Amino acid sequence: MAPMWRRSLALLMVLGFVTAAACSSDDGGEVSSGYTIGLVTDTGKVDDKSFNQSAWEGAKAGAGNILGATSSYIETEESKDYANNIQLFVDDGAKIIVTVGFGLGEATIEAAKANPDVMFIGVDQWQNEALPNLVGLMFPEAKAGFMAGALAGMLTETNIVGAVLGTDLVPPVVFFKEGWENGARYTNPGVETISTYHPGGLDVAFGDPEWGATTARQALDQGADVIFGAGGATGNGAIIEVAGEAGALCVGVDQDQWFTVPEAHACLVTSAMKLIDEGVELLIGQAYAGTMQGGNHFGGVGLAPFHDFDGIVTDDMRDALAEIMAGLDDGSINPMP
Repeated sequence: MAPMWRRSLALLMVLGFVTAAACSSDDGGEVSSGYTIGLVTDTGKVDDKSFNQSAWEGAKAGAGNILGATSSYIETEESKDYANNIQLFVDDGAKIIVTVGFGLGEATIEAAKANPDVMFIGVDQWQNEALPNLVGLMFPEAKAGFMAGALAGMLTETNIVGAVLGTDLVPPVVFFKEGWENGARYTNPGVETISTYHPGGLDVAFGDPEWGATTARQALDQGADVIFGAGGATGNGAIIEVAGEAGALCVGVDQDQWFTVPEAHACLVTSAMKLIDEGVELLIGQAYAGTMQGGNHFGGVGLAPFHDFDGIVTDDMRDALAEIMAGLDDGSINPMP
């Protein structure tokens, strides 16, 4: 295996960061005194084993790097509460506020404009206008999806692959889906793709594991034998459902879900990862040091290790994936042609 390939596929999400005197809150409780870092989740839970959780781990790690700093979070129940939840941290004197998800973008911009002395990090929030105290942490989801889809295209035996997704109202979800389908077709031009978005809005699309399981079952019944779950708890429901199907494979998202969704071990061949925790930790360090630049910052992506499925990924598949990764990196392969 080439060194670049080994580095690319060995990306692991590191769990269990230590945060000095950290506290957690889901109701806007008072933040500890001193240098405080607050995180506002999207409507999924902070322990969603995916997107919100990865951001929270990054926030804890960032706080742990600052002597005496504390971190806490507020879980958003409904999208109408975005602005209020951000304001709770502003009122409590938070120095850095991390907001997680596309849906929080507008509220985060408004809060940054109204509070120029507070530093804001918006995960998955593209900034059209650079503000000095706000950075959007973005990721090339199409590349991660493309790599996972390319592997699926080589592994499928039925020539049908599926995807169970959060709402198409969120661009990163669309990028994951388009990359997944294009990657599968890149390595298997005859493949059929079955991709389904959750029909609900931001308040429900990422917290519906029952719908995820039902939709995955429908794809399995239509012959899909590799299914990508990309939608927080909704996607988790999908891959757990696939784990009960003998011979079927599944692909996780955002984190290496081998560690966060052990119920899916029976099918989990890899995960299309966004290194959210690393990006959040890095930007918190820059915000504290006064070196953070407003605008957009792109974090890294990669495939998780194959774990128990290492033996089914042949040397030819690994070589193909290494070439694809190199092409995505140098721009010779477009994940969204």
